[in-house]
Amino acid sequence: MPFISIRSLTKSYTKGKASITPLENLSLDVPLGEFLALMGPSGSGKTTLLNLVAGIDSPTMGELTVDGRDIAHLSRAELTRWRASHVGYIFQLYHLVPILSAYENVELPLLLGKLSKAQRREKVNAALDLVGLSDRAHHRPAELSGGQEQRVAIARAIVHDPGLLVADEPTGDLDRESADSILRLLNSLAKDHGKTIVMVTHDPKAAEAAHRTLHLEKGRLTENLNTAS
Repeated sequence: MPFISIRSLTKSYTKGKASITPLENLSLDVPLGEFLALMGPSGSGKTTLLNLVAGIDSPTMGELTVDGRDIAHLSRAELTRWRASHVGYIFQLYHLVPILSAYENVELPLLLGKLSKAQRREKVNAALDLVGLSDRAHHRPAELSGGQEQRVAIARAIVHDPGLLVADEPTGDLDRESADSILRLLNSLAKDHGKTIVMVTHDPKAAEAAHRTLHLEKGRLTENLNTAS
């Protein structure tokens, strides 16, 4: 069974008197451990698909399962609980808390759980070590480079060991060298740690780092290119 299975997925909503359908009758399988890039022009449905897969939104029609769980028909409260343990988020602008250290930013998602301080410390240190920032644990965001800030954001996304990572333009605010470093890290998370990653990007160079690139056009898949192995 694919890690993500989508069948005849449609998302519609009303804006004023107009009915808008950003995704229509879309079907897709994403295997466990794949690094998938989504490309397409603005308004093509990329972010809508990302939000549905991440359980941020619910489809109008169709089937959507992630790791064997039917998330298409969960209530908002059920989706919130599911996201908290199964999904990690990586954004373009990091969303770090400026007054907190790298360690404290990574620890934030764990504070909602029942882990002891020692258990949280173990998980945070492991996540920072995985992204290569153990020596920056006590630095605040202003003391880090853009690439280092994004690594902290990735550590925060993986600290609770989710199976799914969703990345919305994760290299959009970085220079090429920093962007390439982040893409290598994402590739390693998929290849070496079994994370399934769905990334939205406008950058063809970023898409080349993924295992597969899907192109969306007006809510439909129009092209399927294999890229990195």
